[in-house]
Amino acid sequence: MELKRVVVTGLGAITPLGNTMPATWENLLHGVSGAGPITLFDTAKFKTRFACEVKNFDVLQYMDRKEARKCDRYTHFALVAADEAVADSGMDLEKVNKDRVGVIFAAGIGGIYTFQEEVRDYKDEVGPRFNPFFIPKIIADIAAGHISMKYGFRGPNFATVSACASSTNAIADAFNYIRLGKADAILAGGSEAPIAIVGVGGFNAMNALSTRNESPETASRPFSASRDGFVIGEGSASLVLEEMEHALARGAKIYAEVAGCGMSADAYHLTASHPEGLGAKLVMRNALEDAGMKPDEIDYINVHGTSTPVGDISEERAIKDVFGEHAYKLNISSTKSMTGHLLGAAGAVEAAASILAICNGIVPPTINHAEGDNDPEIDYRLNFTFNQAQKRDMRAALSNTFGFGGHNASLIVKKFAK
Repeated sequence: MELKRVVVTGLGAITPLGNTMPATWENLLHGVSGAGPITLFDTAKFKTRFACEVKNFDVLQYMDRKEARKCDRYTHFALVAADEAVADSGMDLEKVNKDRVGVIFAAGIGGIYTFQEEVRDYKDEVGPRFNPFFIPKIIADIAAGHISMKYGFRGPNFATVSACASSTNAIADAFNYIRLGKADAILAGGSEAPIAIVGVGGFNAMNALSTRNESPETASRPFSASRDGFVIGEGSASLVLEEMEHALARGAKIYAEVAGCGMSADAYHLTASHPEGLGAKLVMRNALEDAGMKPDEIDYINVHGTSTPVGDISEERAIKDVFGEHAYKLNISSTKSMTGHLLGAAGAVEAAASILAICNGIVPPTINHAEGDNDPEIDYRLNFTFNQAQKRDMRAALSNTFGFGGHNASLIVKKFAK
């Protein structure tokens, strides 16, 4: 069976850097930090009092109050990003065969804010009174369900849950369904809204978050010696993946081609990466093999790069092992230094950033690296694209996402040519 080619025809995002994909991209290029004091709850009792929140978001600008009340914040974000991606794709919803258009949308956690608030309300009530929308609001698949219902897409519809690799897995699944001929197009992505008492409190209990409260904007500093944990973020991104001939037949603009994907497990620890990056090496090699590409055909890696002491080192070691001498010719950057870590939505945001990097010939930076703030365990001969975007003509980019539980997923996108 000859596999079909898969292209990306639409992008949408709402992130701590902007409420649209163009706004997010512009701020990525300018090295803007999305971090600031948390406004969503009182942080007086918390070790970490900052995050990368979505700014100036009023859900009633996007849907009516009745519909908004049926959804958790993470689903609000998903619907906003999906709207932008569908519009950007130029797909004619009156003509497309909706039986062959699907939605695969990820969440690492799902409706954590709703869960928190419903339990708190129950505790304060005399009787067991739960909102009838409680369960439909919290489950991780419900964003995909809402998106499909809004547009009438009746193709493959589900969620992927693999912690911080979730939305890369969603894109990989969409890619595989389309290239196997099981769908013409799939809206794939992820959404997360974890900036809640239980979200921040839980990650604080694990000592996973940065506690640099005096300087939130510089707290996420991947590959710097002074890094002390990740900065939690929220938002969503979505991509319209489409079978190439289907896209060409309708005259769609094409951003890039999806070349391959890889998956692996660390099989090592609940939360920590393997110190030698064994799972990271395997997943990148799997992606290269799936794409039929050699390491020297990759120009840019959007790394997982969370700004954690162990994770950054293990990923750097894995890159050097997989790419050999070509590693020193790569551009490497962590856009999480600006967006924060969007957990289940991270992979979709970073895939979109990688695609726009190829389209525009420019690599977004890794911000917050100070001169001399060097970790002796990290090889600074590698080009981490510190602090300033760099112009580069790119053939292909690889995006890495690694999740708690040892879940690893990598995606390769490349410049489109017929």
